[in-house]
Amino acid sequence: MKKKGRLILIIIFIFLLPTGYIVIKHAFNYLSGYLSKSEQVKANILLVEGWLPDYALKIAYERFQKNKYDYIFTTGINSFTEYSELWENGYLIFHPKINKSLPDVVSKHKIEVEAYGSLSGTHSAHFNLFVNGSLIADFFADKHKRSYSAYWKGSLSEIDSLMVQFTNDRVDEYGDINLFVKEIVIDHKISIPYLNNSEYDMSELDGKRRIVNNSNSFAEIARKRLLSMGLDSTKVIAVPGAKVKINRTLTSAFAFRDWLNKSKIDITGINIISLGVHARRTWMTYNKILKEKYAIGIISIPDYMNDHSKESKVLKTLRETLGIIYYWLILIPY
Repeated sequence: MKKKGRLILIIIFIFLLPTGYIVIKHAFNYLSGYLSKSEQVKANILLVEGWLPDYALKIAYERFQKNKYDYIFTTGINSFTEYSELWENGYLIFHPKINKSLPDVVSKHKIEVEAYGSLSGTHSAHFNLFVNGSLIADFFADKHKRSYSAYWKGSLSEIDSLMVQFTNDRVDEYGDINLFVKEIVIDHKISIPYLNNSEYDMSELDGKRRIVNNSNSFAEIARKRLLSMGLDSTKVIAVPGAKVKINRTLTSAFAFRDWLNKSKIDITGINIISLGVHARRTWMTYNKILKEKYAIGIISIPDYMNDHSKESKVLKTLRETLGIIYYWLILIPY
């Protein structure tokens, strides 16, 4: 009888297993859709979270132009970004500020680029390395942070510029290929960090779409990206939030609320652009902090950075589910 009972349990388990999988799959798809749902309102203000990838900012630019918003706001905390993100083919130009009084001695020097890419394998970011406009090496950067080195023969006092050219930008079902550069190091002695020492020329090396890397907030960086696409500078407003390690969305919402309280602009409604399953948490936060004073809509842009594999999509959805529960709790007093 015991063997017969076990057999019956095994048969029931085998029968229910596919059913359970289907139920879980439908539940996950519903949850993912709920978290990333878009619901727009009639609005004259477009708000963009400053940490969004460039393809999402391009969509924000297109929405702003098409729907004739009065203003576009960029939000984001003050935070030192260790790596400069090259989100479009272009040139990261370093100004080394090498002491020109150094002995004019010609010798071999090691030039290192601290970098990594957003993807690996055949989708690794490709870049060229130039000294004074002359190509000395090229590399493929995968997702591991490392040093990419080459040798250059000459005098250090003759170096006017060092340049990293990103060449294979692309967004597809595998994700978004981007390049991240921290610094250039010469002979293990001279370190040139990107911040305050470089400029990013997008597309062509002509200065027409150049961003000076001297900003520390995601809000300001996003504003510069949007201006490089051709938006009127009087229509793009950066609202940086305080520097924090947690509750970054909440901090950005507080900064935006405080800015609005001091401003005199007329608001008929606000549409917020966020990314994927993070959209629901952003929408809930701004509605709560602004006390539902304005009609607020949400626009969720597909998350090509994290949704290109089932594993990353599941992890992202689970993290955001926990995140929205946590935010619901901390927002209770407001």
